Amino acid sequence: MKPRLANQKIAALTLTEVLVVIAALALLAAILLPALAAAKRKSNRINCVSQLQQIGVACRVWPSGQSSEYPAQVSVTNGGAMELATTGNVAACFRVMSNELDSTKVLICPQDTEHIPATNFDTLENSNISYFVGLDAADTQPQTLLSGDDNLIINGTSVRPGILVLHTNDSVTWTQDRHKGVGNLLLGDGSVQQATSADLTSTARLATNRLAIP
Repeated sequence: MKPRLANQKIAALTLTEVLVVIAALALLAAILLPALAAAKRKSNRINCVSQLQQIGVACRVWPSGQSSEYPAQVSVTNGGAMELATTGNVAACFRVMSNELDSTKVLICPQDTEHIPATNFDTLENSNISYFVGLDAADTQPQTLLSGDDNLIINGTSVRPGILVLHTNDSVTWTQDRHKGVGNLLLGDGSVQQATSADLTSTARLATNRLAIP
């Protein structure tokens, strides 16, 4: 074993070299972090589309006994949620489809920081939902809105919980806080589209829609 000399110098980084390493790491972080954030937003938007597709399937297979009607158009006495939905009770529409939906978590957009998932469908309230419910949606009319992200701005004003009547001449956009100015729509025929604010306005102008906002 070679003896260590008392006066042997220990190699170490100089202050300048340390600062260079720190600067390089900071530059690398500045480059990578925005890209990672954008990738996460894209992934969450795709997950949001997937969740709305699940909701669309649930609406279409829901056993109403009336193939052209969704829960919001079927009376409570027949197992639907029409009377409750017209008061703005969005949760009621999803509670009647609890057998068709995998989990209450499907009702929360991954980018939504305002709502929290319910523990189960029995405790489901509007505060546990990220998506509006269209009261006039029909599977034969794809221009009608069945559901979608509820972070809407109508004629420059953010929507509030309750019933919103969306007229064909309204200007409709998305807020920036969820999908950075874009959003997802579940249409009357069960299809889902990712829409910019311009797409949203164009879709809304095709028909008058009543929306229940949670």
